[in-house]
Order: sequence, then structure tokens, then C-alpha cells
Amino acid sequence: MESLRVENLKKYYGKTKAVDGVSFSLNDGEVVGLLGPNGAGKTTTLKCIAGLLRQTEGSITIKGMDHRDDIARSKLSYVPEVLDIYEGLTVWDHMKFIALAYELSDWETKAYSLLERFDLTEKRSELGLNLSKGMRQKVMICCGLMHDPDVLLFDEPLVGLDPRAVRELKDVFVTLKNAGKSLLISTHMLDTAQNFCDRVLVMKAGKLIAEGSVDDLRSKMRASQDSTLEDLFLEITSDEGK
Repeated sequence: MESLRVENLKKYYGKTKAVDGVSFSLNDGEVVGLLGPNGAGKTTTLKCIAGLLRQTEGSITIKGMDHRDDIARSKLSYVPEVLDIYEGLTVWDHMKFIALAYELSDWETKAYSLLERFDLTEKRSELGLNLSKGMRQKVMICCGLMHDPDVLLFDEPLVGLDPRAVRELKDVFVTLKNAGKSLLISTHMLDTAQNFCDRVLVMKAGKLIAEGSVDDLRSKMRASQDSTLEDLFLEITSDEGK
């Protein structure tokens, strides 16, 4: 079943076309990688889906509902690359804040489980001000998982994490997929995308220039079967516009 649909998404800043007519969809239980060079429009696309930016044109639906609908918003989670945590709140305060915002009941058990999974239990009384970048990122991930969303957006989620946290987050991705959740992951880590994503979307200069599984891309590019996603990505993005 379709969980997310983006139709002819455009986001312009004056004459600058940050996103220019992008369309795609995600199904339940699908992990999709959002790839592209710097400035391709990936983060802008995620922010438009999350409702943090108002699109210039196009439509975005979550479970068939407009993404700005309150029910639709409750089914969505966005974990940004720029870590916007509250420096004056403790780790536990962040979890409580999310629980109150989504009107969650009996949330403490879920919160403790997430903090334990990401080695944050001993830091639960620590202020955001005193957390390292990696710990801040783990707090954001825990907050994003608290309300059990159906569609999850991750922007460079593995950057800055220690190896154990990377392994835990990858395990979380598998668990979420098996639970029927839909994940859209923007990343430059192409080996991770190849291993975890059912298919990928490749953007450049605000446009969607390629999509499909690794095998699909190999076929479209007439590449050998041992071509990696990195090989394909470099060929796709370098050929575009020549």
C-alpha cells in the first residue's frame, strides 16, 4: 500500500529552482535512498514533505491525506541533518516533550528502551548544551522514533555517529522495514544505500534524474553486474547535462 506520494514538487527561491518538478512515491515496508551531489535539492525535498517549507507547486500526501493535515503529520517523522535540540532541556525532557506533543500514554517504557538502545540511559539527565554532536544526533533519532510513525524521513542519519550507534541505527532500519514502515533516507554513504535500500532516487540540480533498484540502474546504464551503486551514481550524475 502506498504510504507517501510526491507529485510535481517545486520549490523556488526567486529564480532559483531548488526543487523542480519532482515526483515519486513510497510503499509500506519500503526503504528508499535519496541521493545526489551537494545542492541537488534533497534536504529541501525532505523539508517540504515534513511541512517545514511550503512548496511553490505540487502535492504531497501521506497515507492518502494532505501532508499538512494533523492526522497525516502524526504519521510522519523527520530526523534532520542539522541537530536542533533544546540546549536547556535534558535528554529525558526531550523524550517527555515528544510524548506530550503527540499525546502519548505510557510512554516512559518506550523512552527508556530507545535511550538504552542508543547508549543514552546514563545521559538522560544531561542538558542538551553539554552533549556531543553524536549524542545530540542520537537524541534526535530517539525523538523521531517515539511516536511510532508510519513514514520516516532521515537526512544523513549516519554522519557523526560512533560505530556502535551506526550498527544500532542500521538494525533499527531493518526493524522498521519489517514492521511495514516506509523510510526515505538522504545519504552520501552509497555503500549503506546499496545494502539497505530497496531502490534509490537520484537528484541533481533540483530534478529527479534516475530511480530504481541497483539492478534497474545497471540495466538502464548498461553497466556490468559488478558495478556498485557508487559507480552508477558517479556515471549518472556526471553524464547528466553533458
